[in-house]
This record gives sequence, C-alpha cells and structure tokens, in this order.
Amino acid sequence: MLKLVSWNVNGLRAVVKKDPSFADVFRSLDADVFALQETKLQEGQLELDLPGYTQTWSYAARKGYSGTAVFSRQEPLQVVRQIGCACADDEGRVCALEFPTYWFVDVYTPNAKNELARLDERLEWDAAYREFLMGLAAQKPVVTCGDFNVAHQEIDLKNPKSNRGNAGFSDEERASFGALLDAGFTDTFRAQHPDATGAYSWWSYRFNARKNNAGWRIDYFLVSDDVADRVADASIHNDVFGSDHCPVELQIDL
Repeated sequence: MLKLVSWNVNGLRAVVKKDPSFADVFRSLDADVFALQETKLQEGQLELDLPGYTQTWSYAARKGYSGTAVFSRQEPLQVVRQIGCACADDEGRVCALEFPTYWFVDVYTPNAKNELARLDERLEWDAAYREFLMGLAAQKPVVTCGDFNVAHQEIDLKNPKSNRGNAGFSDEERASFGALLDAGFTDTFRAQHPDATGAYSWWSYRFNARKNNAGWRIDYFLVSDDVADRVADASIHNDVFGSDHCPVELQIDL
C-alpha cells in the first residue's frame, strides 16, 4: 500500500522555520511520496535533509514564484517537467515521475486571477494538461495531485453562491475540471466521501476564514479510472498548519 501526500506550502523557506516545521510535518505524515506546490524558490536557495528520499524539483524561471517538488522513497525511472504549454511551461508547475507501475504527477495549476484576468491562459493550460495526462495514462496508471485552483462542485466550498464566477469557481474552470474527470480520472476524495461537507484544503488568510472553516477544496488526488478501485483511503489533514493550504493524502495499492 502506497501512502501519498500533497501540500501547497505557499513558500517553503517560510514553512521550514515555522512551528511545527516542514520537517516535523514531513516526518509525522511518513509518506512514500510527498509532493509540494508553490515552493517559491530557486535551485540552491534551500537544502533539505531528507534521508531515504530522492528529491525532484521543478523551478520557475521567475524568482520567488510557483515551483513544485516531489520527495520519493523510490527513485524515478524518468522525470518530466514540462507539458508543452507555452503560457506556463517556464513556471515550474509540473513534476511528473515515472515509477515501474505508475506515473506520479504533481501539478500547481495557474490561478485565473482577479476578474478572471488569466482565464484564457488557465483554460489553455487545462487543455494541455488533460492531453498530457491522457498520454501518460495510455502507458500505465496515473496518480496526479496538487493545487488545481478550482472547487469543482458547490459542496467543495463554504460560500458557493457569493463566489460564483470568481476565480476558482467560474463556470469555465469548473467545466474544464469536469472535462479532466470525463477524460478518465477519478476525484478520490469525493469518490470515498460523496456527501462530506465542510471538507476543505484552502482558507483565505482574511476574515478568520480558517477559524470559521470558510474554505475551499482545491487540492486533489486524481487517479486513472482503471485503478480507482485500488484506493484504500483519501483524506484531508486540516489539523496541519503552516500554510493557507493543508496537506491531502491518498492511500492506494499500486
């Protein structure tokens, strides 16, 4: 059984200094594969001592921006860091690792921004990412995780009516995420907990949102439909602090 964890840390250099520190959280969750989004650093700016893990990083060209990383007990057969999308391929948004029995793909999806200023690029990215995953899934099962920057259904955020049309809950983004699922992927948390309400992974830093659990579920683990029946558990660690997101977890037999 594999234990997989994903966490948008919103700046890893800050999280390593917090209490609990990143190292504390990393050890306590004890994952076989631990994926990060929004690392916000360049190569050489941070050295992590993670004995027993291979570290795979994807850096943005722009300093202090975006970035992903995957720490795995097993060394990958190969790593892919770009998906062929000109609008965001230089932003360190993907770490795709091939293992003997599956592909593991960590993603930090572009935010549509206020007033949906980046919506067109966001949808271009979504289409390219969907094609990329479908290509991998033709080879072997796929597990993809990360911050997809969208709450899919009304159950996935506290205030759906007032947020309708906003970035992360626009009709276009929701439909695009639905198209990804329709392309052969399963939202593992919702499959395991179809009626769970108040299950969120991100909270604004404003308005005491986390204290009041006024959140959004925008961090996911998706798997190829053909291995969805191998999922043992999908969970959200909303008791872990240090970022405006909390870690999400998948346990699966691959």
